[in-house]
Amino acid sequence: MIYLDNAATTYPKPPEVAKAVSGVMTHIAGNPGRGGHPGAIAGGRIMENCRRRLSQLLGKQDESRIAFTSGCTDALNTAIRGFLHRGDEVLVSYAEHNAVMRPLTTLAKQGQITLKTLMPDGNGRIDPASIGKHITGNTALCVLCHGGNVTGVIQPAGEIADELHRYGIPLLLDAAQTAGREDLTRIDADMIALPGHKGLMGPMGVGALYVCREIALRPLRTGGTGSMSESMEQPDMMPDLLESGTPPLPAIAGLLQGVKFVHNHMGAMGMYEQHLLKVLRTGLEKIPGVTVYGSKHAPCTAVCAFNIGDLASGEAADLLAGKGFALRGGLHCAPSIHTYLGTLERGAVRAGIGPYNTEDEIEALIRAVWDIARG
Repeated sequence: MIYLDNAATTYPKPPEVAKAVSGVMTHIAGNPGRGGHPGAIAGGRIMENCRRRLSQLLGKQDESRIAFTSGCTDALNTAIRGFLHRGDEVLVSYAEHNAVMRPLTTLAKQGQITLKTLMPDGNGRIDPASIGKHITGNTALCVLCHGGNVTGVIQPAGEIADELHRYGIPLLLDAAQTAGREDLTRIDADMIALPGHKGLMGPMGVGALYVCREIALRPLRTGGTGSMSESMEQPDMMPDLLESGTPPLPAIAGLLQGVKFVHNHMGAMGMYEQHLLKVLRTGLEKIPGVTVYGSKHAPCTAVCAFNIGDLASGEAADLLAGKGFALRGGLHCAPSIHTYLGTLERGAVRAGIGPYNTEDEIEALIRAVWDIARG
């Protein structure tokens, strides 16, 4: 199998990630923060080391403002539902994932909030200078997909954050496709949602949410935190406020090793993946009947979406699977961007490139698409 579904989850993982997960389950007997014995203390140290590494990745000084979640979807729901109030207006981009749109749409249908969509220019990027005309007295939050999971287009999040802050509006950044690949330290986002299992090269089942000091969220769940156990009220200090229940320590240990790996190789990985992306796009664009989506003139993550002739995307993905390729066809949980692209009915085939892919694999995919297009 040639794995090209890295936008869904990266594979393979660095060997040290699997070793860390197994090591915790084999050697650490304890629940972090729930005891003073060596196992519990060791678990707590793993969590704090990972929290510190994540804060460095984001360019943040206060590591206590980073809470672990079960993934990016959990982080986004925690931020959205914990921040918004009745009557709020929310700005969203045209390319949001359902991890954003479903909680927002639920609140909108309940009459709690209203939504306003920010449309892009011809390259799929939102003009920061246009933000002001969308802001009203009820605007409370902007949620922005940093890198599209279909076209890969990267939004100018730093400039958008600066423009929003001129009006006192916070930014929630969905970094599902950019964490571990793009420099997030230059983006003054008020909240940042991260998945552990994509660009950060960690295992599934863990993510993180950064919340700036000026924002106090209402937690989605309350319960035991290992702190202030004498009180029946939820602690209001971060990260305990958002971390009720037993943490996924094996996954966090794996994430710690993934973040270390990314810290050491991020620049080289990004350049390598962009090279492979260029090879893939160039090759696919030469095939008669193949449509490649996204812009060649905008910065993009290493994602390439395409269709072959009149084939449904699921059928095309199945044909490619029969030739040994793991890709994803369909709507990718992002109907908003497919509506914009005009592909809501058929979806698209998506190739997500990762650091372990090779140029030979990309060339093999191009040849396979050629074969299907001829047929």
